Amino acid sequence: MAHALIIGGGIAGPVAAMALRKAGFDATVHEAYPTGADHLGSFLILFANGLAALRSIGADAPVRAHSFPAETAEFLSDTGVPLGARPLAGTAEPALSPRTLQRAALYRALRDEAVRRGIRVEYGKRLVDATTTPGGRVVAFFADGTRAEGDLLIGADGIHSRTRTLLDPAAPPPRHTGQLTVCGRTRDTADPAPPHTYRMIYGRQGFFGCTTAPDGTTYWFANIPGAELPADGLAAGPDHWRRRVVETFAADRTPAAAIAAATGDAIVGMNAYDIPTTPVWHGRSAVLIGDAVHATAPNAAQGASLAIEDAVVLARCLRDLPDARRAFAAYERLRRERVERAVALSAEMAGRLSPTFEERRARDAEVARQVAEKRDGSADWLTGYRVDWAVPVR
Repeated sequence: MAHALIIGGGIAGPVAAMALRKAGFDATVHEAYPTGADHLGSFLILFANGLAALRSIGADAPVRAHSFPAETAEFLSDTGVPLGARPLAGTAEPALSPRTLQRAALYRALRDEAVRRGIRVEYGKRLVDATTTPGGRVVAFFADGTRAEGDLLIGADGIHSRTRTLLDPAAPPPRHTGQLTVCGRTRDTADPAPPHTYRMIYGRQGFFGCTTAPDGTTYWFANIPGAELPADGLAAGPDHWRRRVVETFAADRTPAAAIAAATGDAIVGMNAYDIPTTPVWHGRSAVLIGDAVHATAPNAAQGASLAIEDAVVLARCLRDLPDARRAFAAYERLRRERVERAVALSAEMAGRLSPTFEERRARDAEVARQVAEKRDGSADWLTGYRVDWAVPVR
């Protein structure tokens, strides 16, 4: 049985291991952190396309068990005027209704399910180099002085991927999108979102979204304009981030500022990056998936779902094609156009954070028109995408 070395134990890595197991391959996940990445991030949403990809390998149930659904998106102007509401994509099929969960919960659910299926996860394995032997085997070298050997290497090591730079030292670095993303959660707000609803707020100086879980916790995010911050700037603390979000939305007649003000220490701020295009996706025995090859700005909320799609599509290609080179080429052919389109969409959304008065009113009219026209989004190119595990890759 061919063996894959998977670099990265976040989202794409464990999914790739499970998909490969279903396709008849063995895999080991090598995670850089000593105990996993359970402490990282805030929360995220998985849309119908990501959930369907998980379902194709029987891995959706653990994710649903640690998340809660949303069925409707409602939109507000900075003036507080409702712009309409519509069903979220996937709600026509209840099993694919978008799910919200903490990022750490998603990591744990996917990792634990992979381990339950007999997949080995090794911690403290930060990749530093990789070579291919004359016989075609790949050898990975880790910072702790150990090494691992397999038949292929899958770089699922995120936006600052070491695998990407090993494949192509000239690979473009992540691009800062000109925005910061702040995430928080609170049970103290007097302005919870309606049940099973994402409230989306177009502010004067930023974008704010929130949803309220069945236990009364309101999860929120704010995309605000801002230059890239160094590590010490990101570590400024919850008081700093709370104040910054409140100031961003204070002039709006919406609940955004009040929700942020009601949040305690559960706030984190992050730089927002993307990778518009990666010239080299694969080599003789190594390939990239997820954020390592196509990181997206958070605005379209598709990063996790696209990474899950990648992992399943790659496994199908390796299952159906006779050698890694052909499988990697087919994977790139099936994925590049779609993911680069998604990255471009998120970047475009990130560029709309500080419109003029006239632009805001035109935006309100356009959002209201689009909301009135759309149904559940099931035919949308982004969330309507499905990976058909049963169809052979040619």
